[in-house]
Amino acid sequence: MKSDINSAAEVLFNARKSGVSVGKISEQFGVTSLNDAYAVAALNNHKRVSEGARIVGKKVGLTSHSVQQQLGVDQPDFGVLFDDMEYLDGDEVPCRRLLQPKIEGEVAFVVGRDLSQKKPSYAEFLASLAYALPALEIVDSAITNWQITLADTVADNASCGLYVLGHQPVAIGQLALAELGLQLDVNGQTLSVGSGAACLGHPLRAAYWLACQMAELGEGLKAGEIILSGALGPMVNIRAGDLIQARIGNLGSVSCKMV
Repeated sequence: MKSDINSAAEVLFNARKSGVSVGKISEQFGVTSLNDAYAVAALNNHKRVSEGARIVGKKVGLTSHSVQQQLGVDQPDFGVLFDDMEYLDGDEVPCRRLLQPKIEGEVAFVVGRDLSQKKPSYAEFLASLAYALPALEIVDSAITNWQITLADTVADNASCGLYVLGHQPVAIGQLALAELGLQLDVNGQTLSVGSGAACLGHPLRAAYWLACQMAELGEGLKAGEIILSGALGPMVNIRAGDLIQARIGNLGSVSCKMV
């Protein structure tokens, strides 16, 4: 079956806008390769920008082995973060903006200076980062019941939903990031635990993977961009009324209320 990138993009865009999920676009439109899936995502990202949204960062997805097992995939992916996706610690987050939300605890990085469009060395990458923040990523899928292949989630902008950032930045040199422990509570009950090592072995390794992917595409990371480096433990289903708090070692805590 020949892939129909334009139709797949339109169906996903309308699903997000209407709040009604759709079947696998990999099956409906033959979008099975990663190149085609990223092409679908790019069409919808360009459409969002044309409508006034602003790109403020990137996310790395599928970095945790436990999340890969949950979704039946075996490698990371990436998506784009827009300005209207961002919330801050303690904010109320409207469920009406989401279809099938799940939540993860993550380490976020803020880029301090531009990276060129050439593949950076690890040292160049480290020198480009300003600091880290505790973060929650609210992932969401436009594919019914999260019945996704890797191509489906990539085409759906890596299942981006919304994200919540902690207030206090921390210098990355002061953190043993692989050793950070995650405790994610929903309504006072611990539902997900993990560590920095669950994120491709180290959150900085996941973020570096992203920097290299962007360079391959001729897109260097920009100063001020947020990098969500990936889940430290299993994702958890959430709904309106839930109070969520994540504690991420000495990086700090971050919370939100779903409304």
